[in-house]
Amino acid sequence: MNFFKTRPAGVPASEDCLPGRETPLQISGKHFVNGTSMKPPFPAQMETIVFGMGCFWGAERLFWELDGVYTTAAGYSGGTTPNPTYGETCTSRTGHTEAVLVVFDPAVVNLEALFKVFWENHDPTQYMGQGNDIGSQYRTAIYGTTDAQVEAARASRARYQSELTSSGFGEITTEITAAGEFYYAEEEHQQYLAKNPSGYCNHGFCQVAYSQALVGEAPDCGGSG
Repeated sequence: MNFFKTRPAGVPASEDCLPGRETPLQISGKHFVNGTSMKPPFPAQMETIVFGMGCFWGAERLFWELDGVYTTAAGYSGGTTPNPTYGETCTSRTGHTEAVLVVFDPAVVNLEALFKVFWENHDPTQYMGQGNDIGSQYRTAIYGTTDAQVEAARASRARYQSELTSSGFGEITTEITAAGEFYYAEEEHQQYLAKNPSGYCNHGFCQVAYSQALVGEAPDCGGSG
């Protein structure tokens, strides 16, 4: 019996990543649940932010069910390989994490509401993985599209770390930085749990509430996770 756990490898160096391709993966661009466009241009009042919190199937559903969220999309972000496939990303050799693009109206749902869903529904203290999903492609991340978003995310992390520490939990490992390119995942991964209601999902309330948020509950994730 092996009593020692191996620490997962970190994000690969750019020179070690797969080459990818110049051509983006082709998707319909239409949100399966609400019919909005998953691709820009978006209505002028909308803002965008990208979250990584493990498998994107369950993570995306958490956000599309929020009032004020205009559209969501599953994809890959934070890494090197251009236009990666799902199979390539699963090798941990693209540098990307599975991610969700969230397009929202800040007059209806603010960043604090989004942060509440993010922090409460995965384990931000787990390094390079979520549950049994191990690898840099499952790492926890917030990629802001403005300096204000990045600053707000870092302040949010500090507040939630205080809550976690008070409850006896460890250090947050969430990567918080400016967003780079967001590469859309294949059509079958878009709004996956709406198309496959009994599909895999490892998201749900992770024991410690994010008390600074201004709106209520995240939806029940269900599934097998």
